[in-house]
Amino acid sequence: MLATLNSAWEWIHGIPHLKAYLTAAYFAYLLWIVAWIVLQKREPAATLSWVLSLAALPYLGLLIYYLLGPQKVKRQRLRRGRSRSGMEHYSTVCPPDADCTELAKVAQATCGIPPSSATAVEWLIDGGATYEAILAAVAGARDHIHLEYYIFNPDQVGTALRDALIERARAGVKVRLLLDAVGSSHVRQSFLRPLRDAGGETAWFHPTQLLKPFKRPWVNMRTHRKLVVVDGRLAFTGGINITDEEDERIRSDAYRDLHMRVEGHVVRNLQLVFIEDWIYATGQGRPAFEGQELWPRDTPGRADGHIEAQVLVSGPDSSWETIHRLHVGAIHEARERVWLVTPYFVPGEAARMALTSAALGGLDTRLLVPTMSDSRLVTWAARSYFDELLEAGVRIFEYGPRMLHTKALVADDALCIVGSANFDNRSFRLNFELSMMYRDKRLTGQLAEYLAQEMATAREVQFNRHRPLWRSRVPEAVARLTSPLL
Repeated sequence: MLATLNSAWEWIHGIPHLKAYLTAAYFAYLLWIVAWIVLQKREPAATLSWVLSLAALPYLGLLIYYLLGPQKVKRQRLRRGRSRSGMEHYSTVCPPDADCTELAKVAQATCGIPPSSATAVEWLIDGGATYEAILAAVAGARDHIHLEYYIFNPDQVGTALRDALIERARAGVKVRLLLDAVGSSHVRQSFLRPLRDAGGETAWFHPTQLLKPFKRPWVNMRTHRKLVVVDGRLAFTGGINITDEEDERIRSDAYRDLHMRVEGHVVRNLQLVFIEDWIYATGQGRPAFEGQELWPRDTPGRADGHIEAQVLVSGPDSSWETIHRLHVGAIHEARERVWLVTPYFVPGEAARMALTSAALGGLDTRLLVPTMSDSRLVTWAARSYFDELLEAGVRIFEYGPRMLHTKALVADDALCIVGSANFDNRSFRLNFELSMMYRDKRLTGQLAEYLAQEMATAREVQFNRHRPLWRSRVPEAVARLTSPLL
């Protein structure tokens, strides 16, 4: 082996001007890759991070960027898939009977979904209550069941739900299951085959395409949404995936999480979200849904619901970052309190400025995060921001020992945002996310009471806490450098 390497080295040195050629090739590569990244006009910090990384890793860096770098999705085909038939509720302006706030108008302008209402919203705490409610709703389905999940594991919880779907499919109910190809990678075709044999349909969101030549693999841009729609009348969404890891009845260390059971007119918009994602993932088009009561005519109208509700969707197919923008807007709108709960806290400049401004302005500003998330790098990165927040007056709580997976924002006494989106760059820009925004004192009060109990059992972080150099300060500082890429 050593002789072979020496021979190769001698052969390289024998080529005239090879060093000059390699140097010229490297600078040409660097100029091309830098121009490519800069022309995307992304955040300066993220752009510089990629440029420096690629310059330090010639050629290999290009492969890394190809696999993990920013990607854009063009969904004109998906948008054309929208049909006005049966979708009279969909409009491009704020409904005339709605008292639209600035936040509601911003939400509609950036993601295209107008304000709506709910007749009932139930908070579901942890997986046990959530799975029981979903299974009960599935058992009562009569026309269709639509499901979209980031993680759907073929374990005890996943098998129970699959079997319930099989029973309904055999009874003539149309079942469609859309799974993320990365998050649900443990699911095998053999697990889904009984559902398909019963008449159900399954599809994968962004297959990785690693083995397809000239196809850029979908490593990023996952559907992080968790959504179930039953008969167009009832929906479930929030932060809970289908996995034993979130069922406290099975595992004592199950994630601590929050979900929602929703009824009313707003379910029509949640149905729209699923249909768009299904059309996009499968290419089937609107005719695939003909003959179904996607929007039952006897469901409540927008004016019938007493809870103001609005669906928020965001993803890399839009540069408006709807959910990020609405979080920042809600914080700026608040006058009394801002309570933020997230498992992954890696804020950008706008979000960090909004939180510190709220605290400096005298608002009751609190942040609840896990003591240790399932990513040590993200935990270190999050803690690197604590000193700035604490100095501004933000109260920070670390929840444990269970992993906190709740994603929620409470602003004052009537506004809350809850869903699938973490408070980080990946959720705000790289993943397809789904959240709900409510304006309702009773509902927000229930959520605030629950979060207050969570904070009461958590450990409050102190500004003068002990932080060893090599176990805390150095890892946090290094992890913070990766924030634009997390």
